[in-house]
Amino acid sequence: MTILLLVSFVLGFVAILLSQFFRTYYVDMSENRLQKVATSVTELIEEGADVKTIENIAYKFSDPLSRIIIVEDGKEISSSPKQEGLVTLTMDNLKEDKELAAVFTDKKEIKNNIRKASDSRKNKSTENDIVIVGKPVQSKNQSAVFVYESLQVPIKDMERTTDFIFLAAGIAIILTTFFAFFLSTRITAPLRKMREVAFEVSRGKFDAKAPMVSQDEIGELATALNQMGKQLKFNMNALQQEKEQLASILSSMADGVITLNQEGEVVVINPPAEHFLQVWQEEKEIELSKKLPSELVELFHLVVESEQQQVVEINLQKGNYVVLMTPLYNQTKIRGAVAVLRDMTEERRLEKMRQDFIANVSHELRTPMVMLQGYSEAILDDIVQTKEEIDEFVQIIYDESVRLGKLVNELLDLARMESGHVELHIGEVDIHPFVEKIGRKFQGIAKDKEVELTVDFRNQIEEYAFDADRMEQVLTNLIDNAIRHTNAGGHVTLVIDTKNNGLIFEVQDSGVGIPEEDIPFLFDRFYKADKARTRGKKGGTGLGLAIAKNIVQGHDGKISVSSVVGEGTTFSVYLPNRII
Repeated sequence: MTILLLVSFVLGFVAILLSQFFRTYYVDMSENRLQKVATSVTELIEEGADVKTIENIAYKFSDPLSRIIIVEDGKEISSSPKQEGLVTLTMDNLKEDKELAAVFTDKKEIKNNIRKASDSRKNKSTENDIVIVGKPVQSKNQSAVFVYESLQVPIKDMERTTDFIFLAAGIAIILTTFFAFFLSTRITAPLRKMREVAFEVSRGKFDAKAPMVSQDEIGELATALNQMGKQLKFNMNALQQEKEQLASILSSMADGVITLNQEGEVVVINPPAEHFLQVWQEEKEIELSKKLPSELVELFHLVVESEQQQVVEINLQKGNYVVLMTPLYNQTKIRGAVAVLRDMTEERRLEKMRQDFIANVSHELRTPMVMLQGYSEAILDDIVQTKEEIDEFVQIIYDESVRLGKLVNELLDLARMESGHVELHIGEVDIHPFVEKIGRKFQGIAKDKEVELTVDFRNQIEEYAFDADRMEQVLTNLIDNAIRHTNAGGHVTLVIDTKNNGLIFEVQDSGVGIPEEDIPFLFDRFYKADKARTRGKKGGTGLGLAIAKNIVQGHDGKISVSSVVGEGTTFSVYLPNRII
């Protein structure tokens, strides 16, 4: 259809141009012939020939369908006979037309295609169209020669030519139309089908096939298109598998991965890296919107400039990260970088715990050992003389030995618990006698410190299943801590309650409280919230709460703490109901 419209437009345009060309051609021919006649007559007048001679020569040169008018001194002195079918111009017509009058008044030569004059001007028929030429006589005033003729004959010739041109154009359009439909069937129909197949392939339907209608170039094109779709399907499947595999690997990695392009913009990022950016954003209180922290931006520029991998450690309040960034190459040119972020928070915490544990164990063991050695040497060197002094030193040696043995036993217990080698002897325990026994054990200590110790049963509880010895160890540690950190006049309460189908032990005190920043670390080994107090006789080993936590977890329970500095602390132990 496009070809048909284009050919029709071109042929129509050429036909119009040819029509205009032949019209102009015929008019120019008439004007040139009339101008020759007017020039010849004017020359005769200039040479002084008589009127009779001029008329004879003028009529000889003139065409049967043309007419000559000779004007001298503003008057018509001669004119050729009137011709049938030719407009008759009078002297009045010439004077009324300003352009024609200017020929003998202003001596201006004119060539003009005009309508007929006088009353015949109202007739719009092309039969009265004329072409007129006016030639002034330069040697005489108001003298001129006018020659005009009808355009009826050239117009008819032009119309015949135009009809022929449009007929040829119409035939050409018909032939073009037939040929265009033939092409549509032979060529464009398979091409349209291949276009549809190409669109299907672009939408991901790689099984679409182009029909094989011939063995020519179009058939080869269809074959190539089908092979391309098959190859694209294979490549896309392989690419999708690699993409899914990469996405699965990135999402399952514990380390964060960030891929950057040449401008330092984030291209690929996995969940751990997103968590890092979120932590960094929250700590710095700024909007990242997929931009990198300033530390990583500087590292990226350093990697690009040096073309070497770089390592940097970023320490935040909520964690520690080690970043390894390596340049990515596109053949020999750097096209970006990939950063691997490893969360070292737990490693740093465990490393610190290990260092603290070694330091604490060394200190806890060194203290009694130094005291044992010192007091033993004092006795051996006879520094003490009296029996009372010797008895006091021996008692100190004994107490430190007991403390040393307790520390070693607690370390062994904790090691066994954390390795899962401690067996709990769970059985039905009568709650009231169990709790009252623990209360009596601390009544003397509480009285000495002027601390009120009470037991509060919130619900009627008869028996419950747990390891009595281990739970007594837990409650003993909690109550002992509560009494030691409660000033005189304060109170410590052991609450027994049931909740969520489980048993609750709560040790509440009105002591000095625990700072909020210390609460998350209370159950770590050797951690002591009260760092100002000494590790003397009245101090603990720092292992009690760690052991208590392992015992409670061994019962599938939970232990928690809430505290307000200056108001008191509450330790809560929850034991789920067990069916024996």
